[in-house]
Amino acid sequence: MPIARVIADTDRLRTGLAQATDHFAKTDSPIIESRLLRHEAGPLELVFAEGDTRALCRSLADCFPEADILVALETFTMPHLLVSDMDSTMIAQECIDELAGFAGLKDKVSLITERAMRGELDFESALRERVALLAGLPERVIAECLEHRITPSEGAKGLLGDLKDAGTRCVLVTGGFHHFADPIAERLGFDRVVGNRLAVENGKLSGELVGAIADGSTKRLVLEEERDSLGEAAVTLVMGDGANDVAMLEAADYAIAYRGKPAAKVAANGYVESGDLRSVSALLAAY
Repeated sequence: MPIARVIADTDRLRTGLAQATDHFAKTDSPIIESRLLRHEAGPLELVFAEGDTRALCRSLADCFPEADILVALETFTMPHLLVSDMDSTMIAQECIDELAGFAGLKDKVSLITERAMRGELDFESALRERVALLAGLPERVIAECLEHRITPSEGAKGLLGDLKDAGTRCVLVTGGFHHFADPIAERLGFDRVVGNRLAVENGKLSGELVGAIADGSTKRLVLEEERDSLGEAAVTLVMGDGANDVAMLEAADYAIAYRGKPAAKVAANGYVESGDLRSVSALLAAY
């Protein structure tokens, strides 16, 4: 039987529960039990007679707008593996957009990024187009960008701490760049980083990339590789926000769209919309 957990303010939980009870009573997935865990603000736990976790999550989001939601099959547990996107997930920005700001091209690059994350553009072509616009930018501005323009998403450090305390292996996989991902991963506590590499010539960005492109298919391959190394019983948690996260979200036990684009939400069985990233801990463990 699918189980859902919902975090929202008390009034929204109350009104949402009434709406959800009425809505699901008219479907093949009625709510057969509801209860508040730990305190009056939730999480609210709902047990369904049956249903697909992703479809249930989308319907619950209509009943509990701007809430944090996760739907699981039968039980919740802390995962053995986290694979997470970086830009607009573990950090609050898109690194390439902020870097483009140093070249006076942030608006142009941001528009391409937004369309790519919504799945309107081919990821690799959009990435190469944006990187080409950075040609001639001094490599040293990356450190300045990291220091002054890039910040972890609220709750990121706390979530990683909770997961590491539970023994979770944490992997950061990004369509962005190792120049950013490596220090961010070290700061937050990730065990492994997979991403793209900016080519540098004579201390300046060349406008090209080094090696194979890390894209949506790469993200799923990393998830599968890491899961297989942990064994068949490994429980996986994936987080992302954009179209290039869909493949790995579809393959995860817990697939959370963090303030996600529509494509990511369709692939997810969990949404974090109003809380910070540590809401994931609360949803999983009912802290």
